Amino acid sequence: MCGLGGLARLDGRNLDASADGILEAMARTLAHRGPDDKELLRDGAVGMAFTRLSLVDPEGGGQPLISDDGSVVLIANGEVYNHRELAGTLAAGTVLRTKSDCEVLVHLYQQRGLSFLEDVRGMFGLILWDRQRNHLLLARDHFGVKPLYYSRNRERLVFASEIKALFSDPQCPRQVAWDDALASPALTAAPVIDHARPTTWFEGVESVPAATILDIDLADGTTRTHTYWKLPSFKAGAAADVQALVHDFREILASSVSDCATADASIGLFLSGGVDSAAVAALASQTVQLETFTVLSGSTMANGDAEHAHRIAEKLGIPNHQVEFHGSLVPTVDEWQHLLWLTEMPTCGPEQYFKHELHRVVKAEFPHIKGMLLGAAADEYCGGYSVLTAAGGGWQGFEASLAEMARGGATQRRPGLSAWWEGTESGLLTDSALERWGPVSDPYSAFVTAKMRDIQQYNCWHEDRTAAGSGIEARVPFLDRRLVELVSTIPVGLRERLLWDKAIIREAVGDLLPPEVAQRPKVPFFYGDGTRHTQLMFTRMLVQDGGALLEMALASPRGSEYLDADRMRETVRHLEKAPMSGYVERLLPLLNLCLLDVMTTELPPPPSESAARLPEIRPRVPVTDWDSEQEGLSRRVLTAPAWSERSVLRLADEVTLLRSSTDDTTWYLAVNGSLEYVLDDDSQEWLAFLRNLDGVHAVDEVCAIAGLSVGPLGALLDESVDLGLLETVETDSSLCKR
Repeated sequence: MCGLGGLARLDGRNLDASADGILEAMARTLAHRGPDDKELLRDGAVGMAFTRLSLVDPEGGGQPLISDDGSVVLIANGEVYNHRELAGTLAAGTVLRTKSDCEVLVHLYQQRGLSFLEDVRGMFGLILWDRQRNHLLLARDHFGVKPLYYSRNRERLVFASEIKALFSDPQCPRQVAWDDALASPALTAAPVIDHARPTTWFEGVESVPAATILDIDLADGTTRTHTYWKLPSFKAGAAADVQALVHDFREILASSVSDCATADASIGLFLSGGVDSAAVAALASQTVQLETFTVLSGSTMANGDAEHAHRIAEKLGIPNHQVEFHGSLVPTVDEWQHLLWLTEMPTCGPEQYFKHELHRVVKAEFPHIKGMLLGAAADEYCGGYSVLTAAGGGWQGFEASLAEMARGGATQRRPGLSAWWEGTESGLLTDSALERWGPVSDPYSAFVTAKMRDIQQYNCWHEDRTAAGSGIEARVPFLDRRLVELVSTIPVGLRERLLWDKAIIREAVGDLLPPEVAQRPKVPFFYGDGTRHTQLMFTRMLVQDGGALLEMALASPRGSEYLDADRMRETVRHLEKAPMSGYVERLLPLLNLCLLDVMTTELPPPPSESAARLPEIRPRVPVTDWDSEQEGLSRRVLTAPAWSERSVLRLADEVTLLRSSTDDTTWYLAVNGSLEYVLDDDSQEWLAFLRNLDGVHAVDEVCAIAGLSVGPLGALLDESVDLGLLETVETDSSLCKR
C-alpha cells in the first residue's frame, strides 16, 4: 500500500514552483499510507507525490518507476500478483531493474499501450506519465480495491489516493455534495437495486471507475476513457457440472489466497468466525505463518462470532488474538472525528470503528505485519445475502425480493412511475415496461451487478482506509476476477444449489474446516443477537457531554440549510431514554455529513498526526479454554442491563397495553396510538408481567405477584427498556415494599 498524489497542467504549460508546496502538503496528508518512504517529483507539466509502505522489495522497490529511456514515469499503489508471469511475456531483452511487482507495468505499457492492464491480476491505483505522447493515465484495478480520486478545472488536474489530499490544492473545491448524498441509497439504505455511479460525497471530486483507464492529453485536457474489463453479465450460463464448478472455485480461491499472502513482510488476518474468513485462514495457513485478530465485544460474544473465531484458529493451529471492547466503552468525540476524516465517508459507523481499532492493535503490538487478509466481498458474488433477503421464503423468496428491489430501483430513477403501485399489491405495470428505466427481467443479474457498485462505494473504500490509518494494506482474496468470472457461469438452474447461503464456498473448503464452521449460518458483524451492545455503545457516544458531537455537527455551514436542528436535538434526547429505538443509524450518517462539512471548512491535521491523540489501544484477552473462560469473558464485554430486580418500571407515556376486542387471549402494545406489538399465546408470561406492572412495585415484586421468575424475562426486559417501551420510575428504594 502506498499514497499517490499529484497535479498536472491541462493547458500545455508547465507547473511553477508553487506546485512544490502542494506536493509536500499532499505527501504529509498521505503519510499514514506510506510510512516507509517519500518521494516528490516536479517536471514540466506534471508533479507527483509518493509515500511508500514496503511490502515487496523493501530496499529496491522505491518509486517513481521510470523506463530506461525516461519516457514513461509510473507511481502505483497496490500489488501486481502475477508480475513474474507477466515478466515472462515481455519482449526479449527487457531488463527489470528492481524486484518491485509494479515495475512490469512500465514495460507492459511500452509494449502494449492502453492494453497493458488486460492480463494483470492484482489491486492497484496508478498514475502513468507518457512523456513522448504528453499524456497522463489514471487507472484502477478490476473492482476498485485501491482508491484513486481526481478533481479538474480548465487549467489543471489534481489527483490522489484519498480525497483529503486533493484539498491540499487551493483550487480544488471543498464542499460536501449534500443533494447527492441525501438521495443516495448508500446513505438512506433504501431497499432498491441501484446502478448509479458511486458518489464521492464531495462536490467536484470524481473517482476513477474500476477496471478503467483515463487517458488525458496534457496539451488540452482531452480525455478518453478505456475500459479494459467488464463484470460478467451473470445471465443464464451453459450447462455445467456441480462438482467441477466447486473444484474450480477451490483451486482459484487457493491461488488467490496464495497471491494475497505473498509479501516480503508478515501478513495477518481478521478472523470473524464466519466461513469466509475461516476459508482464507485455512488456505493461507498452509503456506505462511499467520497471526489472526478478532473483535471481542458484547455483540460478537452474543452472536457467537468471537467463540467461533477462537475455535477455528485452535483447529487450524494458528494464533488468535481476541481484542476486547468492554461493555462500558464509549468512543470519544476526538476519536470519531479522526476516524471520520480518515474514512471520508458519511456511512462511517460501528463496522469501521471496530476494524480501525483492530488495525491499531496490530500496528502497536505486531509492527512487522504490514498486510491484512480479509474474508470480505464473498457475500456479494456468492449468495451471502440470499437467506436474509428471502425473509424465510427460500430461493424463490430471494428472487421475489430481488424483483421488488429491481422495480424499486426503476421507480427511483423515474419517481412518477410509483403512482402505478398505489393501492395495489404488486403494481399494474409489466417488468418489460420498466426495463427502459433499469434492468428488472433478470433481477439476480441486476442485483449482482449493483453489488459491483456497493463494493466500490462502501466495502473496498472503508477496508482500505481503516487499514491505511495504521500503515497496513488490506488484501481481499475473494475479489479475484477469475472467481467472479467462474461464478458468473453458474446456470440459472444451479443457482439455488450453489448460491443459496454461499453453498459453493462451504463445499469448496468443507474438508479444511470443522462442519460446524463450514455450515455455520451467516451472522451479521454486529447485528442479530448482539445488536444492542453495539447500539448502546454508539448511543452513548452521541449523548456524551450533553450531545457535544451533535452540537459540533450542527455548526456545519450548510448543515443548517438541510437539517432541522431542533428535531435532531429532540431525537438525541429520545435516544437517552430509548437507545434501541433505531435512531442511531438514521442520525449518524447525517451527523457525519455535517462533520465532514465542518472539516472541509478548516482542514483537520493529517491522520498520521491526529492518531497520536487517540486513546490507548484496546487490550488483547488471552483465551486458552473457551468453555471454562466464557463466563469471565462475558462479564468483560456484555453491556450491563439498564434495570435490576429492584428497579421500579412502568409503561412509557406513549405506550398502552390493549386487549383485542375479538380475542380475549390476544393483547397489543400500542405506541403513540399505533398497534406495534402482538402478545399472543406464546407471550403469556410477558403479558402477565406487563398486566401487573404498576410503577410502584420493583421488578422482583411484580414477578412474585404474577407467579413468575425474573430470569426468563431478562431479555424481554432488556429489549423493552432499550426500546423505550418501559421506563424507570425515580423512587426512593425504601418506598418499595419488601
